[in-house]
Amino acid sequence: MPVPFVGSIVAFIIALLIGGLAIYISARFVVDVDDYSHAVITALLGALGWALTAWIPLIGPIIALVVWVGVIKWRYPCGWVKAATIGGVAWIAALVILFVVNSVFRLGVGAFGVPGV
Repeated sequence: MPVPFVGSIVAFIIALLIGGLAIYISARFVVDVDDYSHAVITALLGALGWALTAWIPLIGPIIALVVWVGVIKWRYPCGWVKAATIGGVAWIAALVILFVVNSVFRLGVGAFGVPGV
């Protein structure tokens, strides 16, 4: 008998690991921090911050983006500009990772913790 929600849990974990990998690659490049588990936690916290603010009418996505970059700034040794750079590079990295993963494995997953991907 299949366990309910196993597929959703697996998809969530894969998406979180991909989002964490994108942030890891970006943080390694921008601020030279080499810690994948730190990046995965950052992705999880960033996604939580996004979820708590993006629903606000009209300005929610802008607030959510500032919150997401703020989480990166809080978790990494950098200011706002480098945190935004980490976010931008993570977004590009997530697109590339997802293209490869979804092309090769045909999973159809996203990147949890990286907005818009």
